[in-house]
Amino acid sequence: MNQETKNSRMSILSFRYALEGIYQAIKEEPNLKFHLTMAIIAIVLGLFFQISDLDWMLLILTIGLVITAELTNTAVETIVDSFTQKEHPAAKYAKDIAAGAVLILAITSIIIGAIIFLPYIIGIFIK
Repeated sequence: MNQETKNSRMSILSFRYALEGIYQAIKEEPNLKFHLTMAIIAIVLGLFFQISDLDWMLLILTIGLVITAELTNTAVETIVDSFTQKEHPAAKYAKDIAAGAVLILAITSIIIGAIIFLPYIIGIFIK
């Protein structure tokens, strides 16, 4: 097998492993399920209100960031938990910070969602 074929095979495997990770996280992580449910609701609202292209870009970027943060938080928690079963201050610190990052991004996404959707919602009542 030549180097180019090896590289191509490794790229395909990497993609497959990434998809397996996403699938496992969706299956096992309730917080990820919640974020995905909220993402679906936001997408349905975007389709219903026919939001602008710029609003779609912001919405998709925000959804991607929240899902990425939740996946990263899950990875941090899994790694930390694999090294210690006991309560350890540094383990708690790392897990709390990762969870805090997700919380900040989730709150930011709610604000962005309000900025995007409130004008459309208000427009229904003003007509």
